[in-house]
Amino acid sequence: MAGGALSVTALGTYMSTSASASLSAAAGLADLPATERLPVLFLGHGSPMNAIEDNTWRRSWQALGQELRAQGTQPRLILCISAHWLTPGWQLTAMSRPPTIHDFGGFPQALFDQQYPAPGSPAMARAISGAVRQPDSGRALGLDEREWGLDHGTWSVLKPMYPAADIPVIQLSMDYRRPAAEHFAVGRQLAQLRERGVLIVGSGNIVHSLRTMRRDAADNQAYEWAIEFDRITAEHIAQGRLEALNDFQQLGAVAQMAHPSWEHYLPLLYTAGAVGEGEAPRFFNDGFQGASISMRSVVWR
Repeated sequence: MAGGALSVTALGTYMSTSASASLSAAAGLADLPATERLPVLFLGHGSPMNAIEDNTWRRSWQALGQELRAQGTQPRLILCISAHWLTPGWQLTAMSRPPTIHDFGGFPQALFDQQYPAPGSPAMARAISGAVRQPDSGRALGLDEREWGLDHGTWSVLKPMYPAADIPVIQLSMDYRRPAAEHFAVGRQLAQLRERGVLIVGSGNIVHSLRTMRRDAADNQAYEWAIEFDRITAEHIAQGRLEALNDFQQLGAVAQMAHPSWEHYLPLLYTAGAVGEGEAPRFFNDGFQGASISMRSVVWR
């Protein structure tokens, strides 16, 4: 695994029959039995092809899932914030069987054939909606019962990690119009879920510029501006300056090159917001894909 072996400790309680029943019937977060605090993950997902190719990135996601299971524990729910679901306001998928969305084009049929039939949890979506407020309005999070599902930002990383697709998954959308600090503030509110058996996963990229991507570049090659933005971001994370991540646009031209649009950066803010005091980050996949996509990923525990 690039960046060294991954070590994850406190993960929560394995989902028993009674816990599963509680999840289905939950009227609010307080109805769920408390667990040890689960880790929070930010995963650089890169190209959709990483979901099916045997490469460094996919193998690291497989290893991460194996390590989590080796602890004898697993989440009762996964909440994923993907770069690929942008909405006015914030919404949660609230269908019992979220469809697998192939939100891309120009790839082999084998990628379009991929399915990730993880169940949803309408009851848990309602519980989260009632516990988390939209920072711009104070309203509850919206509930999407039919429009979206699990896009490739979610299933491309979860399928290698949890191939059985037996853990309920909910996606949280992002309001792209809102300032960075509001995304971080939602993450702060999500932190409470970690002690109710919820694994929070942000899926995006610390550097993401398709217009400058070079398919012939090796995994350790990148543009100087990409290396610089990745380095500064990693230093903020390593030194616990998580709120400084909100100020990424102050880096000027480097930020503009790293993110011509910043939807792939925003999931990092949710996961950083959900980090507890004193939790240490561990990096993995600290390389680049196509010279302009940072695959750097982080586990906090």
